[in-house]
Amino acid sequence: MKKNLIVVLGSLIVAFGFNFFLVPYGILSSGISGIAILIGLVTPFNIGFMNLLLNLPLLVLGYFKLGKTITVNTLICVASLSGFLYLLPVVPVTDNILLSAIFGGLIGGIGVGLILKYSGTSGGLDIIAIILSRTSNVSVGLLLTLMNGVIVLVSGAFFDWNIALYTLLSIYLTGKMIDTLHTDHIKLTMQIVTTKGESIRKELLDSVYRGITITEGFGGYTQETKHILMMVVTRYETMQIKKIVRKYDENAFINIFETIEVDGQFAKN
Repeated sequence: MKKNLIVVLGSLIVAFGFNFFLVPYGILSSGISGIAILIGLVTPFNIGFMNLLLNLPLLVLGYFKLGKTITVNTLICVASLSGFLYLLPVVPVTDNILLSAIFGGLIGGIGVGLILKYSGTSGGLDIIAIILSRTSNVSVGLLLTLMNGVIVLVSGAFFDWNIALYTLLSIYLTGKMIDTLHTDHIKLTMQIVTTKGESIRKELLDSVYRGITITEGFGGYTQETKHILMMVVTRYETMQIKKIVRKYDENAFINIFETIEVDGQFAKN
């Protein structure tokens, strides 16, 4: 329930940034919502309705690639964001377009960052970015910024290049704010010392999208044979892994430290 409320709050923050800062000046946002804004500006269709319609096929992709939980949160976000975009009036807070681009981007990034942090996405390209981020060393925010280059080009083609540059600034600031709040791209190494290595190994391989290296150790005090499981994971995955370990071994020793660089296969096939 708490996560769902935060997802709805994040959606409200995103919609506020759009309708009070970006949309009044024709500045596009990142991802599918940016395309929805574009369609809403050049056609009679409501931006909220278009955002919902364009996200439906990507929700199906998210269900198969990211799982049921994150897809349900995404559906809640897409529905609430579309509703807020429909309900909130389009009223400029400032008559300065530069300030609107800056604060619209930052506020949108805060909203999306909160949503991502609590196991959801705001839909659209976020789904694709998370899937790519899980199998690479590239952050979600950077992936979104790169993919949104096409939004800038479309903005320049439909409006003018001044608007396109403001759009680029807004998207960049959104990406930076997302990376400030959403730290799943930070890699951590987990070392798990346990006497229940086989049981833990089986469930981790079934539940976590990462490979495991297992070595055999020997307790210096207990003189007991132990298994040492090593995994490189994202910060988001550590809580799930700890729950699995404690399920089988309350006395397991878990050592977690930050990984500077990963060179080689990071994700499990």
